[in-house]
Amino acid sequence: MADRSLRGMRIGAQSLQSEDGVVFADRAEYAYRCETCGRETVMTFSAEAEVPESWECKHCGASAVLLVDSKPVEIDRSGEKVARTHWDMLLERRTRAELEELLEERLSYLRARRGQQKIGA
Repeated sequence: MADRSLRGMRIGAQSLQSEDGVVFADRAEYAYRCETCGRETVMTFSAEAEVPESWECKHCGASAVLLVDSKPVEIDRSGEKVARTHWDMLLERRTRAELEELLEERLSYLRARRGQQKIGA
């Protein structure tokens, strides 16, 4: 039985994988210039990947724009939706005069209720 025992390997000593038959994807480098600090960042992407028009600057965290022939790409923001707030949605349902009337009704109700509460107990 002792002659059939398995010998183990130390954890992390060496990998059992090899790079035989592995074909690496073609890569391309793209430069981005930060709109805030002006620094350029070079990113490496797969040649087949769709390259984003903007990237977060690794120095200041602001938005950096893709450079093509050393010129920034114009980003089309026409399709972006503007976030609607609760106030915007409320104004779609009611006029400002209606809202002021409702506010006055609610305040008078609360004031009347406050006056009716017992003090002490």
